[in-house]
Amino acid sequence: MNERYLEVAGVKVSPDLYVDGKRIACTTTFENFSPIDQRSLGMMSEAGPQEVDAAIEAALRAFPAWAALGPEKRKAYLDRFAQEIGKRADELCVLESNDAGVLLSRMRHGVVPRAMLNLTHFAAHALTLQDRVIDTAQATHRVRHDPAGVVAIITPWNSPLMLATWKIGPALAAGNTVILKAPEWAPLTSSLLADCADAAGLPPGVFNLLQGSGANTGAALVADPRLSRISFTGSVPTARKIAQAAGANLVPCSLELGGKSAFIVLEDADIEQAAATGALMYRNAGQVCLAGTRFLVHERIRDTFVETMRMNVASLRIGDPREEGIELGPIIHPRQVDRVQGFVQRAVDAGARLLWGGRAHPYGAQYFEPTMLTSVQQRDEIVQQEVFGPVLTLQTFTDDGEVVALANGTDYGLGGVCYGETQHAADVAEKVRTGFIWVNSFGIRDLDAPFGGVKRSGIGREGGDWSFEFFCDVKDVMLPKQPFRASFSHR
Repeated sequence: MNERYLEVAGVKVSPDLYVDGKRIACTTTFENFSPIDQRSLGMMSEAGPQEVDAAIEAALRAFPAWAALGPEKRKAYLDRFAQEIGKRADELCVLESNDAGVLLSRMRHGVVPRAMLNLTHFAAHALTLQDRVIDTAQATHRVRHDPAGVVAIITPWNSPLMLATWKIGPALAAGNTVILKAPEWAPLTSSLLADCADAAGLPPGVFNLLQGSGANTGAALVADPRLSRISFTGSVPTARKIAQAAGANLVPCSLELGGKSAFIVLEDADIEQAAATGALMYRNAGQVCLAGTRFLVHERIRDTFVETMRMNVASLRIGDPREEGIELGPIIHPRQVDRVQGFVQRAVDAGARLLWGGRAHPYGAQYFEPTMLTSVQQRDEIVQQEVFGPVLTLQTFTDDGEVVALANGTDYGLGGVCYGETQHAADVAEKVRTGFIWVNSFGIRDLDAPFGGVKRSGIGREGGDWSFEFFCDVKDVMLPKQPFRASFSHR
C-alpha cells in the first residue's frame, strides 16, 4: 500500500480507493468537508468506470478461493478483521466524528464495539447454516447456503462504519467477495476500514473500496451485470435508480430505505418515560431512519406530555460532537440544512404551529434547533415525507382505532415506538404496518432478529438467517429414500 495520506485531527487516512489489495489514486477527485465547521478534510479519489471495472474483476478473481475456504476459515479472517478495528478504535472514532458529525462518545461506546460485533457475530452464525436437513417421506433434503458471488454494498453518510460492517459481516462470512461504495459526504472511516481488512490479511480482491458520487461511481457499479447482489441503505429516490439498473440484469437487491415512523403515546403510558424516550428521536441531529418522527399522543394526556417532553428537549446540549457532554451535533451538509429548513418553512406556511425550535441554531451554520410542529394534517408534506433532520410532528387521537389508522397513514413502514400499559401497547403495536416496533423502549437491535421495512421503507430483511438468505444462493440437495426409477407413466 502506498504512503499517500490525508491527516485529520492527527489521524492519517488514505484518500484513495482500495482495489485488489492495493491503493489506487484517481485523476478525478472530490473535496470532503467536515459538518462541524465546514473545513476541508481533503481531496478524495473518485472512481470512474475504469476503476469500477477493476474492482469487479478483482472481486471475481478472488471469489472462487474465498468461497472454497469454508465458514470456519473465513471466520478466522473476520475475527482478525474485527481485532484490527479494535486496535484502531480511537482513530475510527476521531475520523467519523470529524467526517460525519457523529458524537465522539457514541462512537466510542456504541458504534465501534458494534462494528466489531457485526463481523464476529455473522462469522460465527455462518457456521450454523450448512447442510440443514429436512426429512420428508420421499427424500432427505440437505439445504445449503452457497455464496452468491460479487456483492456491491452501498452505505449512507449518517452511520458509515456501523452500516458498512452490518452488511460486510454476513456478505464475507457467507463466502462472497465485496465491493463497498463509501458515502460521498462521509468516506473516511470506510477508507480506514480498508486498512483494517488489509492488516487482517484478507486476500486481495476479497474486500474492495470505491469512493465517489452516486451519479458517477454508484451508477457504474450497480449497472454491471457481473454483480450477484446489491445491498443498499439510503433514500427512496436513489433506491429506485438502483432497482431499475439491477432489474435490467436481474440482480437481486436488498433495500433498507427511509422512515416516517410513528411514536405512539397511549393514554395509559408512563408519560415521563415516553417523553424521555421521545427526546432521543433528535439523536444524531435527527439523521436516523428508524426514529419515530410522527408523535401520536392521546388527547387526554397531550398537554402533560408536551410540557414533559419540552423540559427534556430544553436540557439537550448542542455543539461540537467531539466534546464531552454534547448530545446533538451538526447536520451533515449545507444542502441537507436547506432541505430541513425548507420542510419546516413550508409546514408553517401551510398552517402548522411550532411548539419549539424551527430555525438554525446559533452554534453554527450546520446546526438546527430540535423542532416540534403541531396543528398538522395527515395529508401534509411534513407528515408524509421523510425530513431526515431534527424535526418532529405531533398529532392527537381519541381511541386505538384512530391511532392505528394514523400510524398506518403514510407510504413508509420502517420502525415505530409504542408507549402504554404493556399488553395494551403490544396489542396496538401488532396492528401497525411496519418492519419492527419497540414497545416501551427504543433502539434495541439484536443481530439475530430481522431488520427492514415495508411499503416504501424497503425490500428484504437483514440480521440472523435473513442476511444469509439474501447473500447466499439457497440450494436443496435431495436424496431419495427409495430407489428411483425414471418413468413417463402417470399414476
